[in-house]
Amino acid sequence: MVLVAKIFELKEPVELALVARKLRSFREEEPYGSGKETKKLTTEILEPKLEGDSFSAIFSKDFVISRYYKRGLVETVVTEEVPFWIKRYKGRLFLIVLAPSKARGVKKLLTNYVANRLSDIIFIKTGAIVETKITHETLKELHESNPHATKLIWFDNVDIPGVGKLALAGSGLADTNLYREYLEHGKLWYVVWEVAKRGLVVGVTRNVVVTLFSRSTVQEFIDFIMAEILPIIE
Repeated sequence: MVLVAKIFELKEPVELALVARKLRSFREEEPYGSGKETKKLTTEILEPKLEGDSFSAIFSKDFVISRYYKRGLVETVVTEEVPFWIKRYKGRLFLIVLAPSKARGVKKLLTNYVANRLSDIIFIKTGAIVETKITHETLKELHESNPHATKLIWFDNVDIPGVGKLALAGSGLADTNLYREYLEHGKLWYVVWEVAKRGLVVGVTRNVVVTLFSRSTVQEFIDFIMAEILPIIE
């Protein structure tokens, strides 16, 4: 199964212990329905765990989804759970949100949504948790340090009229002249490469969406992000 995570940063100064206390105590309930059919839609933080310079938990939210059945509308309450980690690294606090396997509900519980809700809970405002980025130069260095490990490269910001993106894969990656030509017209947006020492094939974008294509556990994936991706974030 492909695993996908997105990395954000907590930009305002805050102690990890305080973050843990605020998240542990968070729970919201919203009534749904009427009369005997009234239910409570809950948003809460499950399985909070603070260990050293890392906090992990699960963001859980109830949704109402609607489906048509025999020309009638049938509503069902579902729960989506998204694991997340907050990690202190070299004086910065990073948020790693694992994308749900199948986001459901009207608002869809995606990584950006979770980041904004956590910002509301921790800082009582949105915008305190922001997207991160890896520079074009860093992705370029990542590829050029071991070109044979690279499986795929996407370029964006292409200045050729009518061309939105360029890609190199397979034999095209071995064509140094073609790679140099593409560099003159665009910037590296997405690189997929093999991390030989870990036996993983991963992809990363400049806005730090990390995709794992190899068979692995979630914890191994998160360990890789903390060890290999956090250090190259701008």
